[in-house]
Amino acid sequence: MLIPFLISKIHRARVTATDIDYSGSLTLDLDLMNQANLKEYQKVEIYNISNGNRFSTYVIQGEPGSRDVVINGAAAHLVAQGDIVIIAAYAMIDERELNTLQSVILLMDENNRVEKVLNGKL
Repeated sequence: MLIPFLISKIHRARVTATDIDYSGSLTLDLDLMNQANLKEYQKVEIYNISNGNRFSTYVIQGEPGSRDVVINGAAAHLVAQGDIVIIAAYAMIDERELNTLQSVILLMDENNRVEKVLNGKL
């Protein structure tokens, strides 16, 4: 049986900008993508801590080192610059693999710098 499990999470990232006219997605600092093991065009869930909105989108590469977290397209109506969000990625995992895989959790500071990295077994 396949079970959806969290494989990557960026916790308490701050939205740096929104762009309603963009075709859609989350533009994310490439360094953060790499630390979180996120791939370009990978589906992610966004949980807006500031207002409670939740939505799905996909990740595109932002400038390395920029600390950018930019919500684009229609989803930009669900956030504001400065909002605090959780970015989560899930994978369908065979239940026999659950004790062998690790998730990556990045805890962010107020400037979108990684404060702490947690690696927990699924």
